[in-house]
Amino acid sequence: MILRRLRDTEEDAEAVRTVSAATFGASRTLPGAPDAEWPPRRVALAHGRNRHLARTDPGGCWLAVDDAGMPVGAALSTRREGTWGLAMLAVLPRAQGRGLGRELLAATLAYGRACLRGIIVGSEDPRAAATYRRAGFTLHPAIRMRGVVDKVAKDRLPPLDGAVFEGGARQRDMMDSVDRRTRGGAHGPDHDLLLRQRRLFVSDDLAGSGYCYVGDDGTVELLAATSRRLAKRLLTAALLSLPEGTEARVPSLTAEQEWAVDVGLAAGLELSTRGYVCLRGMRPPAPYIPSGTFL
Repeated sequence: MILRRLRDTEEDAEAVRTVSAATFGASRTLPGAPDAEWPPRRVALAHGRNRHLARTDPGGCWLAVDDAGMPVGAALSTRREGTWGLAMLAVLPRAQGRGLGRELLAATLAYGRACLRGIIVGSEDPRAAATYRRAGFTLHPAIRMRGVVDKVAKDRLPPLDGAVFEGGARQRDMMDSVDRRTRGGAHGPDHDLLLRQRRLFVSDDLAGSGYCYVGDDGTVELLAATSRRLAKRLLTAALLSLPEGTEARVPSLTAEQEWAVDVGLAAGLELSTRGYVCLRGMRPPAPYIPSGTFL
């Protein structure tokens, strides 16, 4: 096996997408369709993510190829103001059990060696969880909420207690400030990509500030706020904004995010446990809902 840095090309972006899809089935980042049925929009989202990280973090993104030059594994990681994150780690089933996953993880951890904080949104795979724990991460069991948001569900949600509006690039400084307060480091250039790919909801008044991204598939991708009250307002607004009949997904909630669980229960979403939020050098960010990719 050969490990090399991921290149900012469509070929490498597709290699990572293929490895991820074959490893996870319906990808955690782009759920809802088997690999063979991915529509062009979802393929473009995956390629955009992979190329974005190859540009912003070339030292943290790696592709593993076999002796025939075929991709068999990939790992993507980021550094943002002292906060390291593992965006994705995948190894094809036929290449598992040979230490390739540990080798890829080691390469990404070396990239984040100078970072004080680390975060991984891990799957329920017990081997991955054990690997992350051995790397020094604390495993926080995660809750996932999902369910169809129909008119009845929307009627059950309380009215918003303040203004929420659709944001854009003008809110970049505010969002970076909230990021630093909640997770210790701004997302910086990640907001450029998120603003192109998702809807942004913002609340910014005398009570505090916060933001929330929502994907076309109903997934709350990332939420950060300066108070639980604002966080509840933003999550409520995000669920109310979904077209009737859309399945909402709110993943990666830790026990510190009970405010989010309360909103989800009011909307009739179902709770289940799935994977872990793995943290090193930091407590669970709150009030916060991480992104599996941008953490």
